[in-house]
Amino acid sequence: MEELKQLGTQREDEVEIDLGEIFHLMLSKLWLLILCFIVGATLAFGGTKFLVTPKYSASSILTKTTSVTSLADIQMGSQLTADFEILATSRPVVEEVIEKLDLNYSYEQLVSMIATDNQTDTRILRFTVTDENAKEAKAIANELADATAERVAYVMASDKPKVVEEAVVPQNPSSPNTKKNTLLGGLGLAFVAAAIILIKYLMDDTIMTEEDVKKYLGIHMLAAIPEEKRR
Repeated sequence: MEELKQLGTQREDEVEIDLGEIFHLMLSKLWLLILCFIVGATLAFGGTKFLVTPKYSASSILTKTTSVTSLADIQMGSQLTADFEILATSRPVVEEVIEKLDLNYSYEQLVSMIATDNQTDTRILRFTVTDENAKEAKAIANELADATAERVAYVMASDKPKVVEEAVVPQNPSSPNTKKNTLLGGLGLAFVAAAIILIKYLMDDTIMTEEDVKKYLGIHMLAAIPEEKRR
């Protein structure tokens, strides 16, 4: 029984030694991990810059004006805003934008480029258009706001909503995020390299040091103890 306890303690120590060996192994391969990080970051940066087409986002803001005489009027204004959020991507509005700007997009393609944002309990609707062409994104966002305002006034027989902020030409792309992609590329390749190093270490059962001899001798000693002594 005492032998079993000693071997159990020895095997717990071996786990600590193995973890220490793994740490030192990774430390000794630090140069390789850094190299993989640099290579991965460079590939991700190059791929993002030369293979991914940048896209630009432009936003315009529309608001619904109502005569506020009671709480009911405020609630009515908020409900109308939710309604013309749906009208903004309706086929008549989108097709009107395509026709006026002479765009080479189908209805489905243009709708996929449009995002609407109506914050809760407000009468403000933001249109955000994402396009590969910055000037075109701005033009679509502004035309969409105008067309939506016209459609809301016609369908709901109400006052025409006002455009409170027109879109401007975006100076910087909204996607892709070059810094993020570069970092993820470097970390990803470094992680793969670390995983390969660890797997090769765990699968290598070659006896190379005195500690390895002791470890494997301890395992054989445990196997040699009769079954009745283990209980």
